[in-house]
Amino acid sequence: MLLELTLLLIAFITSTIAGVVGIGGGMMLIAILPSFLPLNALIPVHGLTQMSSNVSRAFFGYKEVQYQVIPKFLVGSFLGIALFASILSFISLEYVPLFIGVYILLSLWSEKFNEKIKRYESYFLAGFFQTGLSIVVGATGPLTMTLLLKDFKDKDKVVATGAALMSITHILKVFVFIYFGFVFFDYIGVLIFMIIGAVLGSFVGTKLRNRIDGKKFELILKLLLSLLAIKLIISLVL
Repeated sequence: MLLELTLLLIAFITSTIAGVVGIGGGMMLIAILPSFLPLNALIPVHGLTQMSSNVSRAFFGYKEVQYQVIPKFLVGSFLGIALFASILSFISLEYVPLFIGVYILLSLWSEKFNEKIKRYESYFLAGFFQTGLSIVVGATGPLTMTLLLKDFKDKDKVVATGAALMSITHILKVFVFIYFGFVFFDYIGVLIFMIIGAVLGSFVGTKLRNRIDGKKFELILKLLLSLLAIKLIISLVL
């Protein structure tokens, strides 16, 4: 019971952070879970917990979700996860975190890079890579959040829409792990407590978000995304 309560608290804290700034909770959670779970259960349990966190966060902010971006993202997600699931055992994805990290930093801070990349950025490609890579990297939310941050300045729209898109990613990922034979029921006790913590965190985070100034929010999100990107790069180098 101590394990379950500890993971409930961790899921609550990380989900609250994601509820406030829209990102970071998933990457924090996947960095912590190896201390509590076997590696073969790490990404599946993380995926189902994050699915609960994102679905509840999107539900609490459903009025702010920008539904027009979902169809393209959904199509890209289906294609991405189908491709990466089928070739997973044949390719080396060792340098994927490096590319994600560099892309995020350039996208956030380089105007020249944004001018050149703008013609190629789309929610279709975001869905393709975010969902496809999620079965390997685990937490790929920054890929979409950088795009949403450019298109929507309102913090509630950014967070709620990001949650809706990440819900698609994690739902598809969970189905992939079920297809490959992972038995979620073996971890049902841990999952119930973590899901409760994630949903409560989404609720609290949604309430706290309204107390943050819009400009401060954008700066916090940019800085947090940058730190996560640097962490990806440093982790690979080390």
